[in-house]
Amino acid sequence: MKKYKRLAWLFAALAIVLSHVMCAAVAYNYCTLQWCGQYGGCSAPAGTAFLLCIPYGTGMIICAVLACLFAKRRPKFL
Repeated sequence: MKKYKRLAWLFAALAIVLSHVMCAAVAYNYCTLQWCGQYGGCSAPAGTAFLLCIPYGTGMIICAVLACLFAKRRPKFL
């Protein structure tokens, strides 16, 4: 039982870390694309940096679902 609770905390912490990494990655790529559009001659708009939210978001959702499943006393699939 204690093992499942630890796994729940681990996946919850991983979801939080993924959200922080996503914010940092999107902000960096947005600033880079904005600079490149103004001075470097890139053709992609700065808003394309928000496409990074898709893989990070799915990872956060998967981690949150696993944390909820492991938080229960006995997961049905294990």
